[in-house]
This record gives sequence, C-alpha cells and structure tokens, in this order.
Amino acid sequence: MHEGKVVIITGSGGGIGRYVAKTFARQRAKVVVSDIKPLDNVSKDLEEAEAEYLAIPADVTNVDSVRNLVDTVMDKYGRIDVLDNNAAIVTHFQWGTGVWPRIAELDPAFWDKVIRTNLGGCFNCTRYVLPHMEAQRSGHIINMMGGSNAVGGSPYQVSKTAIAQFTHHIALEERDYNICAVAIGPNPPGITGIATEDAPAEARARMRNVDVVGDRFVIAATAPMEFSGKRIDVREDGTIVALD
Repeated sequence: MHEGKVVIITGSGGGIGRYVAKTFARQRAKVVVSDIKPLDNVSKDLEEAEAEYLAIPADVTNVDSVRNLVDTVMDKYGRIDVLDNNAAIVTHFQWGTGVWPRIAELDPAFWDKVIRTNLGGCFNCTRYVLPHMEAQRSGHIINMMGGSNAVGGSPYQVSKTAIAQFTHHIALEERDYNICAVAIGPNPPGITGIATEDAPAEARARMRNVDVVGDRFVIAATAPMEFSGKRIDVREDGTIVALD
C-alpha cells in the first residue's frame, strides 16, 4: 500500500504519533519521525521493525526548524508522499489530570501556545511540504482532528475546528496538483479517548490503549481526490467515509 513512500509524521516521539509511525513502517514506507520531544523510543520501535527511517528533531512552531525538517527529507529521499500533521498540545482531560482554565481565567500566553502549536504547526509543515508535492504532482496531507466540549478545552477545540477549515482550503488550492488533504480523528466511532503510554496508570487501566487507532492513518493516506478537503472516518472494513 505504501511501500517505498516517504511519510513525515510530526509529534511522533510518543503517543499516537509513535504508534502511527509503526503502522506505516509495517507497510514498508520510509518513515520520517519528528518531534520536539526525544525520539529515542520511536527510533527503537522502527529499528526493531527493520524499517527505513529518519529521526529529525523539530519544533513545528519554528519556521526554521520546519524548513530544516523538510529540506533534510528532500536531501535524503528527493520526495515527500505523505505528511501527517499530528503534533499538538492535547487536553487529555479524560486521564484525570485536571482541566485547563476557563476562558475568563485563561492565560493569553497559554492560549497562544496551543493555537500556535496545533494550528500554526499544521500550517508551517503544510506550507513547506506543498511546493515539493506540487512539483511531483501528488501527495497526501493528513490533519489530525479531535475535540473537547468540556469546560476548559476552548483553545484545543478552537484549534481543531480551524484545522478542519484549513484542510478545506488546502483542497481548494491544491486539487489541480493531485494533492489530497483530509482531516481525521484518532478514535474509531464509540471510543471517546485513548490512554497512551504516558497516561497515568489509573487511566491506562480503564481506557482503550493506542492500538485502537489501528491502520486509520495508513488508510487515510490512500484517500482518493473525491475526499480532499473533508473530514473523514475509516470503518472497520477499511472503507473511507466522508463526515462533511
């Protein structure tokens, strides 16, 4: 499905991004993992899978860091087939670690940090990958969706709602270049949260673990152009459906 394709996964030092990297490795893709956090664990995963990979530290909020990430990948492989914009600051309220402040009490610096990371990081990585995808006239951009209707989740929810609209505009501008942009959440229907390896033990005991993600992102990276610009889901049988 993705053998030999070059896949960049941001925010893949741990959690869902780390798991998604392994799913692409099983497809024999050339996996590029990147994060502001250490990449030791995911690198070990990929070595054990005998995958071809690059581990490139990057801060998605920093333009120079993102440019270096993309340039390094192009110098090594000469193309980019998939960009998975996974990096984000996430609420994780369901882990029982406390909620963020209400809007009336929210530190503007924290609001800016969440928006700059979740939405701004998505823009930065997309911005620097697009010229290369345009030149090869192909590519998939997968933007991570999600949501939090809980009190205190406003910056996260706003960023993710904006990402859906951003995905729509990528599709409008890049359709002639055969670049498909979709937005997808990590949770299959009926699953309201995931406890990754860094969750508290109590949360890991009562919640589904990251395996529930399955091959959702691998399959999303095969979406035909008719789905570009849409929020999508992947059914148990691997069928892609539009949510818009």
